[in-house]
Amino acid sequence: MRTQVAIVGAGPAGLLLGHLLHRAGIDSVIVERHDRRHAEERIRAGVLEQGTVDTLDEAGVGERMHREGLPHDGIELLFDGTRHRIDLKALSGGRSIRVYGQHEVVKDLIAARLESGRPLIFEATDVALHGLDGRTPSLTFAVDGEERRIDCDYVAGCDGFHGVSRGAVPDGVLKVFERVYPFAWLGILADAAPSLDELVYANHPSGFALFSMRSDKVTRLYLQCEPDEDLAAWSDARIWDELHERLACDDGWTPNEGPILQRGVTPMRSFVAEPMRHGRLFLAGDAAHIVPPTGAKGMNLAVADVRVLAQALAAHYGGLGDEKLAAYSTTCLRRVWRAEHYSWWMTSMLHRFRDNTPFMDRLQRSELDYVTSSEAGGRMLAENYVGLPFGD
Repeated sequence: MRTQVAIVGAGPAGLLLGHLLHRAGIDSVIVERHDRRHAEERIRAGVLEQGTVDTLDEAGVGERMHREGLPHDGIELLFDGTRHRIDLKALSGGRSIRVYGQHEVVKDLIAARLESGRPLIFEATDVALHGLDGRTPSLTFAVDGEERRIDCDYVAGCDGFHGVSRGAVPDGVLKVFERVYPFAWLGILADAAPSLDELVYANHPSGFALFSMRSDKVTRLYLQCEPDEDLAAWSDARIWDELHERLACDDGWTPNEGPILQRGVTPMRSFVAEPMRHGRLFLAGDAAHIVPPTGAKGMNLAVADVRVLAQALAAHYGGLGDEKLAAYSTTCLRRVWRAEHYSWWMTSMLHRFRDNTPFMDRLQRSELDYVTSSEAGGRMLAENYVGLPFGD
């Protein structure tokens, strides 16, 4: 099989890249190791930046997102029992966010891919990348035991942190920056209507908590926990007791309880691999960088990456030169490091660290006071939370 761009991974990054290339008249093949059901049902992020919403609209795949997603103009910070609202829209020049699950974005993009008729191959095993330093890279894999090969001009590695793409780069080429946090998030989906229409981020002596939602009928909640937390030790009653304690506030608000539909533990790390290109391979999304989820940046960074890459490939195939391809890594990393800093800052301000001292506790409280009482402090949070504008 021959194509112009071979895309490894059918998450939001790979699927959106394939769709953007299709609209530019560029051929691609998407190869994914999981089955379609796994891709469409894996619950991940749910906060879409303004730029992500705009990109999906421009790509013609935003209709259901607008029909079913939840627009949000603010968030709330909860500490010392009081909620403080950050008016995202007012402080960011009219930009806002939309709550719409990553798996729903994936469903929309898979539907668009299938409608386009471009190849989308699920359940590919033994995926391997070859010839990345030359002019004719290739991708080999197997489907139902049958070996296959794709020859291409470029490879886009959109297969996540544990995928094969970053590992295909020779030793010594990439420089890795990483921080592993000493805590994790225990997250649940609850069959309960959200009791508030905005997200609540709580700093509490017992640990961080987050009130969120996936729809007008399903609530998403998180608790700070240990990285090696044993889920079996967390009964439904214990989870709800802990949530009510950490989210308690002086106006009597509390999350609605309901049957827990799903639970899991999410590790926390910051990670960047530089550069995001090696030869004919371009890394995008979690294959190149990871952020702690506190800043809601993971999927949004992936969208930003493939937006840049799609424009660069369109310029290349449109006869406009390779300047944008050459600048891909530098362009993306400017946004990546801004998001890394913001996500680290939010994480540091809201979580309890094992080595917290009374001095550090006071610094956290001072930061929260400043962000919620100063227009300048609130604007910095708001501008980063809704996502900085794209430079194109």
